[in-house]
Amino acid sequence: QVQLVESGGGLVQAGGSLRLSCTVSGSMPRFNITGWYRQAPGKQRELVATVTSGGITNYADSGEGRFTISRDNAKNTVYLQMNSLKPEDTAVYYCNFWSSGRDYWGQGTQVTVSS
Repeated sequence: QVQLVESGGGLVQAGGSLRLSCTVSGSMPRFNITGWYRQAPGKQRELVATVTSGGITNYADSGEGRFTISRDNAKNTVYLQMNSLKPEDTAVYYCNFWSSGRDYWGQGTQVTVSS
């Protein structure tokens, strides 16, 4: 069983920065993809960024150039550095772990960007 614990959300002014962390524990297959998704009120959950166990990253257009996803394999932790935040980035951010056809989700962390 895989468990995800997220942290780092909060309230920030437009133009500010936040760093989200997702620590993964449990039995983890060697190949996996860890990512961040977000869901704003009244909207569907959408991809923000992913990183494979080999370090290959993928970003949604919304965060390209502003967000950076990274991982520290020694700590089993994935980070999402978010810079130049905009009010439209306001959402609950969820960590996702995928491997061998199975998905695991964190509990979510609220990010609120004030204008």
